[in-house]
Amino acid sequence: MQEHLTIDIETIPAQRTDVLEEIRESKQTQLSADIEAIRAPGNYKDADKIAAWLSNEGQQKAQALRDAFDADVDAAYRKTGLDGAYGQICVIGFAVDNDAPRTVWSAEWNRPDCERELLEDFYIALGDAISPSAERSITVIGHNVASFDLRFMVQRSIVKGIRPHGVISRASQAKPWETDKVFDTMVQWAGVGNRISLDKLCKALGIQSPKGDITGATVWDAVKAGRIAEVADYCKKDVSAVRMVHRRLTFATNRQEEFV
Repeated sequence: MQEHLTIDIETIPAQRTDVLEEIRESKQTQLSADIEAIRAPGNYKDADKIAAWLSNEGQQKAQALRDAFDADVDAAYRKTGLDGAYGQICVIGFAVDNDAPRTVWSAEWNRPDCERELLEDFYIALGDAISPSAERSITVIGHNVASFDLRFMVQRSIVKGIRPHGVISRASQAKPWETDKVFDTMVQWAGVGNRISLDKLCKALGIQSPKGDITGATVWDAVKAGRIAEVADYCKKDVSAVRMVHRRLTFATNRQEEFV
């Protein structure tokens, strides 16, 4: 009888030009306001000294703001990868019970219909792997899965007009203490509202960390560089690591088992 579904998703920033344009316009407005707000120090009273300061230090400050503009736009754009309204799923990793982890992804990640097909393929795979009679007995396992992975997946499913698989819908509505529906390894270790990285938790428990040169923070750079297959492999390792962490947290094993 199936009992556990371990999942992990990898996300990238919005692939919509209007979103990037909106960010750039907002940052440009802020840049103009920040430059306009540059003032000489309050203890400067002489008009000539104020003018000299604005011509020198003031211009340097303004230029520093202009130089930082593109980096500010990029940082704001990257944050959309954590926003289910605009971000996009590029890889879904999962494992049912003790089965080998699997991933759903496409090398054509930037094709308009790719994310829709990815979600559909994932839900079909769950339908094949989980019998209808077992759906309400499945516990979804993940790291920060309650507040991020599940919510993001459901939000993207809504955006794409795809009904989530029943197991995902049930888990996404679970309360933090309903561990029969969703077991969030971050919440169960750190407590509601607190955080611990999967990397740190793995190290604490003697489990090999899945983090290498690709981490959550570098997924977008790797995808842009044509390394999405490596991102999928990283996601698969995350699933394995989280599954092992769950076993340790629930005392299903007391041994520091080999990383699978």
